[in-house]
Amino acid sequence: MALAKPSNKPSNPNFSSGPCAKRPGWELSVLKNTPIGRSHRSTECKDRLKQAIVKSKQILKLPDSYSLAIMTGSNTGALEAAMWSLLGCKGVDVLAWENFGKDWVIDVLEQLKIENVNSYVSDYGKLPDLSKVNFKNDVIFTWNGTTAGVRVPDAKWIPDDREGLTICDATSGIFAMDIDFNKLDAISWSWQKVLGAEAAHGMLALSPRALKRLETYTPEWPIPKLFKLANKKKVIKGVFEGSTINTPSMICVEDVLDSLSWVESVGGTKELIKISNENLKIVENWVNNSDWVKFMCADKNTRSSTSITLLIKDGWFNKFSEEEQRNVIKKIVLTLDKEGVAKDIIGYPKAPPSLRLWGGATVQNNDMKALLPWLDWAYHTVKNNV
Repeated sequence: MALAKPSNKPSNPNFSSGPCAKRPGWELSVLKNTPIGRSHRSTECKDRLKQAIVKSKQILKLPDSYSLAIMTGSNTGALEAAMWSLLGCKGVDVLAWENFGKDWVIDVLEQLKIENVNSYVSDYGKLPDLSKVNFKNDVIFTWNGTTAGVRVPDAKWIPDDREGLTICDATSGIFAMDIDFNKLDAISWSWQKVLGAEAAHGMLALSPRALKRLETYTPEWPIPKLFKLANKKKVIKGVFEGSTINTPSMICVEDVLDSLSWVESVGGTKELIKISNENLKIVENWVNNSDWVKFMCADKNTRSSTSITLLIKDGWFNKFSEEEQRNVIKKIVLTLDKEGVAKDIIGYPKAPPSLRLWGGATVQNNDMKALLPWLDWAYHTVKNNV
């Protein structure tokens, strides 16, 4: 069945799951006052770096007792720093239900070679059984699985009296989801996700329990300089005050300060969560009336509002091999790209053949509404021509 081509296009066609769309109204001119060509150790640059830390803590309402650092290597570098610096004195429970979570399993087992490890790995689209987690151990998990569209429902499964530390990759959840930070001891994220700021830099928040670990325990393995948060059981305080481990991009710092100011201007994280939840609701209403698409995550309680991941359920599509299915999806994505309607919505390469729409708050609700008829049109256009 041929569908008429829609006439209304999204005002911003960027639906990538990272780097994500810039905030509404962003222009290159917001970077004009960047102190480029300056040492990051200059007073002006250190003030900006510290401002990024202070504003992030204030906007997120992180507990006052938590320390926050700007890290190299985006979210990956931040989480690696936490693992390499904190793990080793206890056993580890690590959970994974998508690609990046599986990377943390590999780090624990093959790189750090920790012996007492329980790994809970599930297929794309489903959470592992959270009730099996042993909180006498340190626990590693992602809040939101960016490549699978699956998130933890909340933090109620984490006990207050846990013995181990909870280490959370929160990059595509923080700023867009309601998170009880008191249940998390190490929290990592990047500027390029929900904030829509430039890539390359990450952030790492540590609870008093995590800071105490740094002061009372030194891992047996050598810690690379980029991951080093303590020296001879003394926390390197400057890292948490804007004296970054390596040289940061002041252009990126200026950009994230603009993003944080935007968050304040729209009403804080409460408003960002509202926008993201509405994006998911818009897609859910569309999926419920669709004859060809479904969510990768069937459980509404654990479905992501940011990395909204879709599978094709049409019998016509499912008769193909996986390689053929990926080719069909590439044709759908290319069709939308050529129309200037949607950029970068193909699913993660290691995930099942899928489409992925970023639903974070830098994507406007009206743009999400405008996109969906185009998805219908592109799918049926490709189907009629294969």
